[in-house]
Amino acid sequence: MAGLGRFLVRRAITFIPTIIGVTLLAYIIAFAIPANPAQAWAGGIKANPQVVAQVIAEYHLNEPWWSQYYFFMKGVLTDSILDPLNGYKVMSFMLSRFPITLELTLFALFFLIVLGIPLGIVSAIKKDTWIDALVRVWALTGVSVPIFWLGYIFIYVFFYILGWINIAGVPYPKTPITGVPIIDALLEGDWRCVWENIARFTLPGFTLGFAGIGVIARLVRNSYLEVMGSDFIYYARMRGLKKGRILTHTLRNALVPVVTVLGLQFGGLLAGAPITETVFGIPGMGRAMVQAIFMMDFPLLIAGTLLVGFIYVTTNLVVDILYAVIDPRVRF
Repeated sequence: MAGLGRFLVRRAITFIPTIIGVTLLAYIIAFAIPANPAQAWAGGIKANPQVVAQVIAEYHLNEPWWSQYYFFMKGVLTDSILDPLNGYKVMSFMLSRFPITLELTLFALFFLIVLGIPLGIVSAIKKDTWIDALVRVWALTGVSVPIFWLGYIFIYVFFYILGWINIAGVPYPKTPITGVPIIDALLEGDWRCVWENIARFTLPGFTLGFAGIGVIARLVRNSYLEVMGSDFIYYARMRGLKKGRILTHTLRNALVPVVTVLGLQFGGLLAGAPITETVFGIPGMGRAMVQAIFMMDFPLLIAGTLLVGFIYVTTNLVVDILYAVIDPRVRF
C-alpha cells in the first residue's frame, strides 16, 4: 500500500476547489443572463416596486457578485435560504427529489452493466464479424443521437403504439425507508410496487443509458483484445490451460479499466438525467433544475448544481481510490 496515502491526499486536495469551481461557474452563468431575477421572483412585469426592492434586499442582489455568491452558498449549505417562488428550503427540496433521480440512474447503470459488458465480450470474441460491426454501430449511434429525440421515439413506439409502459407518476411503497421507491419496495417485500417501478423506469433508464452501453461495450472489447495479446495469456496457452480458464483470467484483467469508467459513467448519467426526466415526466432533481432555469429560480439551480457536483466528484474520488488499490502504478 506504499504511496496510497500520498495519492489520497493529492486527490482530497482537489475535492473542495472542484466543488467551488462548479458552483461558481453555474452562479456566473445564471446571473449573466440579461434579465431581472428580482422582478421575476416578485411577480413579473407588473410586480410592485416595493416588493421588488424587498426581494433585492432579502437576497442581497444589490451587492457585488462575490458577496452574492457567498450568501447563496452559505444559505444552500446551511439549508437556510428559501426558494423565492415557492417559499421552501431549496436544499431540502432538492434532497427530497434526489431519490427519484438516483433510481433512474441506477436503472441506467444496470443496463450499462448487463448489456455493455456482455456485448463487449462477444464483440471481442467475434472480432471483425457482423456482431462486432453491430456493436460498433451501436456505440457510434449512442454518442450521436440526442437523448430527447430517442426518448420521444421510445415513448411513441412502446407507449402510444404498443402500450407496454406507463409514463404517469412514481409508485411508492407504504413505508419509506431509504427514500428510493424500488429499494424500499424490495426491503418491504411489496412486489407489486417493485413491478410498477420496473414498468415505470425501465424505458427511461434504457434511454438514459443507451449511449453508455455502446461506450462500455467498446471499452470492454478493446481491453479484452489487449489482454488476449498479453504475454501471460500466451504463456497460459503454452501450458495447456483450458479455454474457459484462460477466458476467466482474460476477463478479470480486462475489467480493471471498466471499473473506472463505470464510476465516471455514473456521474455522467446524473448529468443527463434532467433531459430524460423532462421527456418522461419523472419528478426528479433533474426536472426540477430544468424548471428552475425557465423560472430563473437561481437558488434552486445552485442547490441542484452543488448536489450533483458533490456526488460526481465524490464518485470520481471513490473510483480513483479503488483504481489505486487495484493498480498500484497510478499512485505515483
